[in-house]
Amino acid sequence: MASPAADDYLKTIYSHTEWQDEAITPSALAAKLGVAPSSVTEMVKKLAAGGLVSHVPYGAVRLTATGEARALGMVRRHRLIETWLVSEFGYAWDEVHDEAEVLEHAISDRLLGKIDERLGHPRFDPHGDAIPDADGYVHREAFLLLGSAPASHEGRVLRVSDRDPALLRALEGIGLVVGRVVTVEGGDRVTLGGSTVDLPTGAGDAIWLTA
Repeated sequence: MASPAADDYLKTIYSHTEWQDEAITPSALAAKLGVAPSSVTEMVKKLAAGGLVSHVPYGAVRLTATGEARALGMVRRHRLIETWLVSEFGYAWDEVHDEAEVLEHAISDRLLGKIDERLGHPRFDPHGDAIPDADGYVHREAFLLLGSAPASHEGRVLRVSDRDPALLRALEGIGLVVGRVVTVEGGDRVTLGGSTVDLPTGAGDAIWLTA
């Protein structure tokens, strides 16, 4: 199944379990992709027939080894392009996701390799998401969700979800970006750079720290 739509499904299924363990359901997949549940049912059947996912009726959808390898290839494309747009063209981290969604299906493997070389083979994109290498290897540190971290936990920001551009701008405004060290105070507050700040709504479910 060589199609952009199939690749988007595989990439979404992979990304769902990248930072937590619960497999994605068809309804959650439909919500993330913004498509009708009936469309998900049809596509999942095709992916299963192609040996890319495993699925039982009304159950979760999981990647097979073949599906994961293909998903990692698409994730690598998306995240390298995001990094390229920030590094070479001055895009802000809240602007790159939609651009990468388009470009990832258009550029050749040769150009992708040149982008990787030009950037010095980066391991992480602007949001802290790991960029798989050409062999599909992913380097990732032990992590926990900020909203689940106990009070007084100190950790480095590993990753910030790119799903909400407004939240990304708000976090950048208070200096809470990838690489910063924070201490969790509880009650949606953290200490950052010696000052205690209130987190924007939704931040606790969008930020991952070192464990």
